[in-house]
Amino acid sequence: MLVVMKPQATEEDIRRVAAKIEAMGFRAHLIPGAQRTAVGITGNPGPLDPAEFESLPGVAEAIRVSKPYKLVSREVKPENSVIQVGPAEAGVRIGGPELGIIAGPCAVESREQLLLAAEAVKKAGARLLRGGAFKPRTSPYSFQGLGRPALEALAEARRQFGLMIVTETIDPENCDLVEEYADVLQVGARNMQNFSLLKRVGRSPKPVLLKRGLSATLEEFLMAAEYVLSEGNYNVILCERGVRTFSDHSRNTLDLSLVPAVKSLSHLPILVDPSHGTGRRDKVIPMARAAVAAGADGLIVEVHPDPDRALSDGYQSLFPSQFQELMNQVTAIAAVLGRSTQPRSGMAPS
Repeated sequence: MLVVMKPQATEEDIRRVAAKIEAMGFRAHLIPGAQRTAVGITGNPGPLDPAEFESLPGVAEAIRVSKPYKLVSREVKPENSVIQVGPAEAGVRIGGPELGIIAGPCAVESREQLLLAAEAVKKAGARLLRGGAFKPRTSPYSFQGLGRPALEALAEARRQFGLMIVTETIDPENCDLVEEYADVLQVGARNMQNFSLLKRVGRSPKPVLLKRGLSATLEEFLMAAEYVLSEGNYNVILCERGVRTFSDHSRNTLDLSLVPAVKSLSHLPILVDPSHGTGRRDKVIPMARAAVAAGADGLIVEVHPDPDRALSDGYQSLFPSQFQELMNQVTAIAAVLGRSTQPRSGMAPS
């Protein structure tokens, strides 16, 4: 259920509604809007009577939410969510006019490799750096990441280049360590339905980048996000990264129809990963262009200073010169849609 407050409702009115919800044994979620605040209710085993809340001071109406994903739904929050990454004066806002461009190597292989990649993506105009410290791989014999030394290298890259850091956490136990270094916690496709991990990142103060599972439906994807929001972390960024199909000309099938589908049902921003979505270097730039044209709120792209020698996903990683080409092209497409790859005036870049 969603309790919608009147525009003139006071903070005391809102606290009173939240206190009543919690006294009933349920959880209250405050959802500020452009003109009024709403209070979402989760944890109730069945429907609640709207009259329980509509008699309270400051309440406009109580609405039953029809979707199984309550907090993620536009029924609860009609306005787009804009997720702040990093400090307000120098960070990145994902979901607004600025496209969130995340770029860097699949895995941190060494300090030198990461700093070269960071320098290249910064020069091209990206403001967020990706790099895996922990890598869940299909084969137990593949490179699994450097762990803490990789996180320390990411922190050094942030200091040198002013880039926000996006890196993957793979289980609840390693979240504390990753939180020390990351600006955004990534939950990978293989962990989209790792519900213990979703609950743990739902208690994190850091934004979460949630990737769609390899065969997840739209509803399953949004329900995974609901796990995070239900724990109190409303700063969730979705990511389409391709699904498994019968296709044999690409690693996965990049489902760009998911972008407008998500936007019609949810207020959360959505990025697209054309690197994993295609698995082929020559397809990354065309699908990045298409993703921005489809309305994606940003991209996450693999860039490596020497892709042919990469320890992970080199065949889908761009050379720095190719990433510069990608940025030039998506910047032009974004302008047609009234968006930009850089912050608008009044928001200083990092």
